[in-house]
Amino acid sequence: MRDTQREKVVLGLSGGVDSSVAACLLREKGFEVLGLFLDIGDAGAREAAANAAGSLGIELEVCDIREELEEHVCGPFARAYLCGQTPNPCVMCNPAVKFRNLIRAADRRGARFIATGHYARAEQGRILRGLPANDQSYMLCRLLPEQAERLLLPLGGCEKKEVRRLAERYGLVNASRPDSMEICFIPDRDYAAWLAGRCPVPGPGPILWNGRQVGVHEGIHRWTVGQRLPGLYDGRKLYVSRIDAENSRIIADVWEELFTRELSVRDLRWLIPEPASPIRASVQVRHTRWERPECTVYPSGENARIECDSPLRAPAPGQAAALYDGDRLIGGGWIDPET
Repeated sequence: MRDTQREKVVLGLSGGVDSSVAACLLREKGFEVLGLFLDIGDAGAREAAANAAGSLGIELEVCDIREELEEHVCGPFARAYLCGQTPNPCVMCNPAVKFRNLIRAADRRGARFIATGHYARAEQGRILRGLPANDQSYMLCRLLPEQAERLLLPLGGCEKKEVRRLAERYGLVNASRPDSMEICFIPDRDYAAWLAGRCPVPGPGPILWNGRQVGVHEGIHRWTVGQRLPGLYDGRKLYVSRIDAENSRIIADVWEELFTRELSVRDLRWLIPEPASPIRASVQVRHTRWERPECTVYPSGENARIECDSPLRAPAPGQAAALYDGDRLIGGGWIDPET
């Protein structure tokens, strides 16, 4: 078994209960834990992280990531939404900003490992699903192999309710603090208002079903593929099946027409040696506990075609597609708009 006595690890410390419990678990294993807070200009979050570090008795470094976040996440996120795509900002941020800064801090401070409070497992460079109730491995699908190789995930075998109990047992100051919002730069989850606050947004346009107009939308940036439209149309529920950004149109369809067995993925990043021939896997296209069909992946350079054994519901262009071999995360790419 690896001797972890006083070995250093840099932990992403947000001030929330997950990262604080992760710090306690790492210390119980003999690690010297060094905290890193990624600052986006939120004074309240910065204070919470400082309080957490103080109560834990660990050193905390504050790293201003606002410029990097804008370049690698906020800007691309906004542009994708305005093109009718559905990007996942956490999947974008993890390799390009969060884990990059953790690695930098670890190198500065002579630490071999990095760690986060994600609910997934990390074993000798492999990333695996966490427990089904709160698995977050999907969010890590575009990490670089060199990031995964140094990663520790102390909460991989825990459920959220157990983490809360551990926080109370450790006497943490944030044991009862509410969970943080998933998207740090849109705390109220109002994407449309956030977009309108930074750039011109699309205006109203038609909703089409079977070639005829059945309604008017208030802007394509308010919708995503798979989302249900309000009301009934000829007694049927309708859903967004495609967003035509160029003409500001939403194409609608009934539930059973949302499913497909094929999708295309671009900019595919592997956590295993890049396969030279088709491989079997399972695919997940949104952060849910279900919809993980088995599939065959046909790689082609940085892209791939995926054929699913069973129909997949409404893969949204711009969303991440994560690939698994059993429980092991093996890669991830972006769903192509031509899907």
